[in-house]
Amino acid sequence: MNAVYRNATPPATPWLSEGFFDFWSARVHPLWTLRRPLARLVSRRAASSDAVTLELQPNRHFQGLTAGQHVNLGVEVDGRLTTRSYSPTLLPNGCLAITVKAIAGGKVSNHLARDAAIGEVFALGQAFGDMTVPADAPQRLLLLAAGSGITPMRALLRQLDAQSMPAPVELLYWARRREELCFVDELNALASRHSNFRLRLLLTRDPQTPDARIDAHDFSGIAALDTARVLACGPGGFVEAARQRLQGQVASFQSEAFSLPQLPAQEEGRVQVQLLRSGRTLTVPRGMALLHALEAEGIQPASGCRMGICNTCVCGKVSGITRHTLTGDYADEPSTLLKLCVNSASTDLTLEL
Repeated sequence: MNAVYRNATPPATPWLSEGFFDFWSARVHPLWTLRRPLARLVSRRAASSDAVTLELQPNRHFQGLTAGQHVNLGVEVDGRLTTRSYSPTLLPNGCLAITVKAIAGGKVSNHLARDAAIGEVFALGQAFGDMTVPADAPQRLLLLAAGSGITPMRALLRQLDAQSMPAPVELLYWARRREELCFVDELNALASRHSNFRLRLLLTRDPQTPDARIDAHDFSGIAALDTARVLACGPGGFVEAARQRLQGQVASFQSEAFSLPQLPAQEEGRVQVQLLRSGRTLTVPRGMALLHALEAEGIQPASGCRMGICNTCVCGKVSGITRHTLTGDYADEPSTLLKLCVNSASTDLTLEL
């Protein structure tokens, strides 16, 4: 099943403002809005020693989900709405399951993992992302996951399970310790049902026999590696190490990182960033992602995934040179669109903010 809740947009009602309608309709039912997608928390359960799985009920304005995609979730903490990106699994009852790891100092992750009350309602963005597997084009897959990077892989594997695993699939799933692994019973059950699905659980801090990290892992035992499509998800350093480790050895490599890798400190000093719409000029560090630099100055641009996928933080760059924080590439073209979360300032910049 690839999508749910595909409903037509309600007809325009020029005599009734959307805000007015949503304000009063929410008093009848918390998910009733004129157009806005929302989701309500209906359950929460432990997924591992440091992660929980939340089940969310979307309203009818959510337009559906393809396995492997992400959604932005708007969460109000301390009176401020903050958006974070998660990769849900579509459940048989039409709800979305997201798995959240509580991070030290992370207001949103800790609120969702510990404090959010059953029944709390969140803003819900439409699904985005292209780390998906077409149902009509089966191919050999090598899935690489670390930490909560297992969540899109779980969704993909459920889709493939429903299709009777049409092509060979191998999942390598890294964690530090066994108690930090998520969905182990479900993954083992999949391996038992499908002879062409192979599962390997790799523990880098196992007290008896620690496994190698991704950069030192031996991939020679994987059959037909050169024909495999690789999908990798995890922290930025994990994803970048996987890319370098498998470069030139696989048919294709696609990845998503939920934290940005640290590039070598090639740039020092500070530059000026002029914000045309607000009339402000800031001094920010070279090498720091512009989204973080602006937030440090008290400016809160719209943002979502914070990893260069959802385009929520895109704004116009009028002039200046930027550096992509994932690849290290420089861009000097004027009058272009810029993703604030994955670009830093190399020279003075002028932005349409």
